[in-house]
Amino acid sequence: MPEGPSLIIVKENITPFIGKKIVTANGDAKIDYSKLAGKKILDIRTWGKQLFIILKGVTIRIHFLMFGSYSVNEQTRLARSIRLHIAYKKGEIYFYTCAVRELEGDLDTLYDWEADVMSDLWNPSRAKRKLKKMADVMVCDALLDQQVFSGVGNIIKNEVLYRIHLHPETLVGNIPPRKLTQLINEARNYSFDFLKWKKEYVLKKHWLAHTKKICRRCDLPFVKKYCGKTRRRTFFCENCQVKY
Repeated sequence: MPEGPSLIIVKENITPFIGKKIVTANGDAKIDYSKLAGKKILDIRTWGKQLFIILKGVTIRIHFLMFGSYSVNEQTRLARSIRLHIAYKKGEIYFYTCAVRELEGDLDTLYDWEADVMSDLWNPSRAKRKLKKMADVMVCDALLDQQVFSGVGNIIKNEVLYRIHLHPETLVGNIPPRKLTQLINEARNYSFDFLKWKKEYVLKKHWLAHTKKICRRCDLPFVKKYCGKTRRRTFFCENCQVKY
């Protein structure tokens, strides 16, 4: 599943289409394509793992789910996987194997932009207040809660917990105050590192925990476990990642 930083890259790659008129729109998503044809994209925004294409009178929300992807100016996947195809006089955008739906209303009332770790509006104090209400939740689940850390996915979760020496099955209520602050800060810091490395095509080279077998700090085997209620793959070292 693409994480928040990857959506920033999608946004940047299709930003040149802002202000250009859509000639045709089609695909197999259950939306009214007639609302798109002839209109111009007014803005493109992201919230966590969601992309919003904003036109006059309608906003198209795209969620890439587990295996979604996109391409610009060329079709790279089979036609049956095309959920949305937007064609301009010069250029095209394709979205594949993703969830596409129409949204009505003001996005600012529908989404908490202060929860988005990539946003200029990110509010760490608000994240801390939310976490303090989740005392009985494992930190591995809390990091994946999009209402607290919008944009954080499984890779970021594993890497952040390894960075700060925190065991994924620690209950949020047991995390010491300084460590909780560190968790919040690193969720954002690592997200921007992720973005930088992704753009440079070196992201996997910087993984210290995700999919790894040996802890480079302790030279001991990593544990691979499907932790918490989310049951996502988790890689951690029982020696240096403290379970409070």
